[in-house]
Amino acid sequence: MSIFEELESEVRSYSRGWPVVFDRAQGSRIYSEDGKPYLDFFAGAGALNYGHNNPHLKKALIDYLQRDGVTHALDMFTVAKRDFLETLQEKILAPRELEYKVVFPGPGGANAVEAALKLARKVTGKESVINFTNAFHGMTLGALSVTGNSMKRGGAGVPLVHATPMPYDKYFDGAMPDFMYFEKLLEDSGSGLNEPAAVIVEGVQGEGGINAARLEWLRGLDDLCKRHNILLILDDVQMGCGRTGPFFSFEDAGISPDIVCLSKSIGGYGLPMALTLIKPELDVWEPGEHNGTFRGISPAFVTATEALRVYWSDDELEKSTKAKGERIASTFKDLVESYPEANLVAKGRGLARGLEFGSGELAGAVCKAAFERGLLMETSGPDGEVMKLLPPLTLTDDELSEGLSIISESVAAVLK
Repeated sequence: MSIFEELESEVRSYSRGWPVVFDRAQGSRIYSEDGKPYLDFFAGAGALNYGHNNPHLKKALIDYLQRDGVTHALDMFTVAKRDFLETLQEKILAPRELEYKVVFPGPGGANAVEAALKLARKVTGKESVINFTNAFHGMTLGALSVTGNSMKRGGAGVPLVHATPMPYDKYFDGAMPDFMYFEKLLEDSGSGLNEPAAVIVEGVQGEGGINAARLEWLRGLDDLCKRHNILLILDDVQMGCGRTGPFFSFEDAGISPDIVCLSKSIGGYGLPMALTLIKPELDVWEPGEHNGTFRGISPAFVTATEALRVYWSDDELEKSTKAKGERIASTFKDLVESYPEANLVAKGRGLARGLEFGSGELAGAVCKAAFERGLLMETSGPDGEVMKLLPPLTLTDDELSEGLSIISESVAAVLK
């Protein structure tokens, strides 16, 4: 592995926790170059909801490439883009009675967030945005300005301005009513709070520690935004595309955000793709006012279309995801009860699950023990104190049982 040490930047991170060279992957497993299999409960940080090299998506991709389908087209009209838009409308938006225009902002989640922030400011003529404690929205400057993690913010090297953090759900453990502080600042002419253009929020905070907002909290936030004429941006980059059960993480709350950010698994196959969904009345862009060279990667359109056709023509994946999530919740409940002195906390929704430890050192040790037993997991939270699970939604019941067994063994090895 010397070439990585010699040439790759010190900024690399995941490879430090998993110091092997991976070569191939299929389904819920990824294999090192010596052939050792690892059960993948990381899934590309949520970019592989349908698993590695999903056969349905792979066939569609290979067929498209073999017929010399257009690969790169910026925002030109293509058959691949048309198929994707028609399928998105038919399988996702229309059944949920959601009316959005689609912005293709660039290849990554941060691109979707930057477009959302930029558009909100253009529409309202206001600069300030409200974000939340422990939020994560990306690593570019605008996205970092609405991110909570101090280490990530510190990498900007410049002041991160025009954003004001508010307490996320359960930040004060129920010690005060929801939005009391936020609403007081909005209504008090002496508060010094700049009138916000938008609020940006995650339905479940992934990098922030698998903090799942209560549905009533999301409804309350939506109501607050409507009453104060503030745009609501829902960042579903990691928690969308079925991660919590429904296609969008906000569906069960019954809300319709003004702007929705998608990336990661929207491409289906792990190919780069991002969308910023906007209410039609917000579509005030001038032609070319927001663009990017890689905002139209046709192979990603192809795999995205196939993923929607295969997995979102009925509710089977949603029901399966919720059921598997409950199995994880049950195992985590048993672990919490088995180690009362450790003060473990089970967290999450759907197949976004976390187990919070007393320190990042403990959570990291459990992930290390799991890796040694053939399972990939990462940590999240302000201090890396949450063991985070994002397995493929398509994993089998046997694979889930295997993973939960490894997790239980790893927790026992560390805490005992």
